[in-house]
Amino acid sequence: PSVPSRHGAVKAEDTFKTSPFHLDLWFYFTLQNWVLDFGRPIAMIILPLEWFPLNKPSAGDYFHMAYNVITPFLLLKLIERSPKTLPRSMVYVSIITFVMGASIHLVGDSVNHRLIFSGYQHHLSVRENPIIRNLKPETLIDSFELLYYYDEYLGHSMWYIPFFLILFIYFTGCFTPVVEQSRMPVAALLLMGPSSLYYWYLVTEGQIFILYIFTFFAMMALVMHQKRKGLVLDSNGLFLFYSFIIALLLIAGWVAWLWNDKILRKKYPGVIYIPEPWAFYTLHMNNLHAAKEAF
Repeated sequence: PSVPSRHGAVKAEDTFKTSPFHLDLWFYFTLQNWVLDFGRPIAMIILPLEWFPLNKPSAGDYFHMAYNVITPFLLLKLIERSPKTLPRSMVYVSIITFVMGASIHLVGDSVNHRLIFSGYQHHLSVRENPIIRNLKPETLIDSFELLYYYDEYLGHSMWYIPFFLILFIYFTGCFTPVVEQSRMPVAALLLMGPSSLYYWYLVTEGQIFILYIFTFFAMMALVMHQKRKGLVLDSNGLFLFYSFIIALLLIAGWVAWLWNDKILRKKYPGVIYIPEPWAFYTLHMNNLHAAKEAF
């Protein structure tokens, strides 16, 4: 019989193969997530404004550009190492959508974060911000709300939905009938902390808890289904699954800590209350820094 394509449709004759822990890929993936995603607004704030004028791309924008190239490459390399053949068309469409969504987000996020230097407060809605509500003509406010929509809603959806879909597709191939392979090396345990903490940041700052929890429930259902077949997660599957579990605990702790914050409650009035870290920063940390400077 002919050999199926590496990312072709899943075949019934696929056999379960050993898959060692991908230390290099998981390390690079975690590192670039922290540096290029979490680090981009920090780089924009701490680097001298003279280096990156407000009418030019900031350091964070260049970080974002690098992220938009490196992340899909690493996701494709991760898919390539799956011991199971995976649906090629779905992977390709997901990667294309991911790049488009992250690029849309790049533009909206760039402008929104640059507004911080003009007094924009992320813990307030667009129309409640002092620098926005007095704009004339008032149709300019609609334009800023459109920009916010591209940044926080459309960009995030087209970015994160394919991101988690690709992780789940990869996760489906992380099962083995050999119990001895269901162990994580020490390197995986060391990486689990930074990886879990990043997923906490991704979910809280991206406001994608529903997407995250549905992905996690799908992973749990798949684990239970495969267990009935006598299959267990390999080291890569355990690393991903446990990272999701720890991140969920961190999210619960974050919500419990800020549960009685009345200002953030007003910003996030829905049933699911998960404040963004940068909204917390502009509300509390900025004030703390200003008080220290005044003192």
